[in-house]
Amino acid sequence: MGMVQKIEEKLREAFDPTELSVVDDSESHRGHAGYQDGGESHFQVVIEAPAFKDMSRIERHRAVHRALGPDVISRIHALGLTIR
Repeated sequence: MGMVQKIEEKLREAFDPTELSVVDDSESHRGHAGYQDGGESHFQVVIEAPAFKDMSRIERHRAVHRALGPDVISRIHALGLTIR
């Protein structure tokens, strides 16, 4: 399973989102810090879920990082989050 699918799976399980988009943006970072051949180093996530309604911005980001867990977070270099 690729990293995009793994991220999607974990976020769907944790938040039952009404909107979810996970994009591997690694190629646009070629030559920058953290880039690795084959991609799967830089991601953009857009997620919308009722679970985030009463959370602050920081709480939302922490919740996503917790849901992804150390096994995912440790394998990627950058994670851009848009959380609604």
